Amino acid sequence: MMVMVEASEFIPRSVPRVETSYRRIVTHFPVPESLPILEKLQQFELRAMGGQPPVVWDRAEGFQVYDPWGNMWLDWSSGVLITNAGHGRKEIVDAITSQAQHGLLTNYCFPSKIRAELAARFVSLLPEPLKKIFILTTGAETVEFAIKVARTYGHKVGGRTKNVIVSFEKAFHGRTMGAQQAGGIPALKEWIGTLDPGFVQVPFPDGFWTTDTSFELFERTLAEHGVAPSQVCAVLLETYQGGTAAFAPVEYIKTLRQWCDGHKALLIFDEVQAGFGRTGTLWGWEHYGVLPDLTTWGKGISSSLPISAIVGRPELMDLHAPGSASSTHTGNPICCAAAMANIDIILKEDLPGNARRVGKVLHEGLQAIQSRFPQAGFLAGKGLVAGLACIQPGHVQPDGALAHDVVWRCVEKGLLMFSPVGPQGCTIKISPPLIITEDAVKEGCQVLAEAFEEILAERGASAR
Repeated sequence: MMVMVEASEFIPRSVPRVETSYRRIVTHFPVPESLPILEKLQQFELRAMGGQPPVVWDRAEGFQVYDPWGNMWLDWSSGVLITNAGHGRKEIVDAITSQAQHGLLTNYCFPSKIRAELAARFVSLLPEPLKKIFILTTGAETVEFAIKVARTYGHKVGGRTKNVIVSFEKAFHGRTMGAQQAGGIPALKEWIGTLDPGFVQVPFPDGFWTTDTSFELFERTLAEHGVAPSQVCAVLLETYQGGTAAFAPVEYIKTLRQWCDGHKALLIFDEVQAGFGRTGTLWGWEHYGVLPDLTTWGKGISSSLPISAIVGRPELMDLHAPGSASSTHTGNPICCAAAMANIDIILKEDLPGNARRVGKVLHEGLQAIQSRFPQAGFLAGKGLVAGLACIQPGHVQPDGALAHDVVWRCVEKGLLMFSPVGPQGCTIKISPPLIITEDAVKEGCQVLAEAFEEILAERGASAR
């Protein structure tokens, strides 16, 4: 849930000048010259596209974003966890240009060499038995196909009653109907009306919003919903919860893997955010020491263009007859070229390793902020993803207004993040490109601490 941008936030205000190696703010904010662009978007785009800080992106390089009026932001957003290899990488630009100049811009599901090469390359990076891939366009599209596979598998091994997909409270799996029913945010489902009873959510064992991290809670919640294990065709979870960056305990996931095996249920990891090095390993599920039956990818898959994929066991991926699964832009050759260049960079430069090493510096800096400000109540994440949840003083109650104000103050200081996410929009999500340096991370943490201090002082609150 986002805190919506008020019209008053489009009134330019005087902000302090900033000039460092990583940040530069030399205008009012929002930039007066940007108002016609912001107003045009408000006039012609749907309201639902609003909510982000009013930074007009002009170009981006590495881990910095520029507007047309001389301002430069240190990027802690990666767009929305897209640019794992960094913004505007020449290798990716060259691959896109070369493929475009070759003369093939689209080919639907007809065969192409570049799609065959990409499919083989991605599958080569995965252990047995994850050896079949379906290349798509968006993360939500991969989740929809995972739902289709799970239901088809359930009907095959257990009949029509084995159709329940278990997912987790507070989870976000996309904005299409199936993905939102699998998601765990009730407000996002209100538009649907009659919900499919074959989607059931259980608490996510993050240790903060849900203090009971035992697997017994999983089983007890299913029983409370009247769901027998024999009815479950799959358990779907984000490797870490997108709204909080929280991981589940390792033993919980290992027990879940055993439970799925024992009840002929698929285990599906949604890696749309976690994949391609973000968490300090190439695939986020490696932290758990288990293998999924299906895993979905998106966002960081190309560091640029829209492409996604779902990978799984061949006997699952091949459940449907030829011609019964396709997508208009599946394996678009331009996007495939970008993805191929992206994975080359990630592996050649060991970006998972950099995420792990620099991520340690990031989390140390965030822990220092958390120890200083009691309102920074919950810190989660691994590698170069983190969520810092703002809470009411003395209570485990979300404070979305504080998170919003802190993020906006950071943006005014040249540190770019997207609008807060998670419970009542209380989580400040931190996800810089994986090429970011230790010095840049330290500077970002300093800016974030300044923003907390200033906003809390304006509120009349005190730090520890």
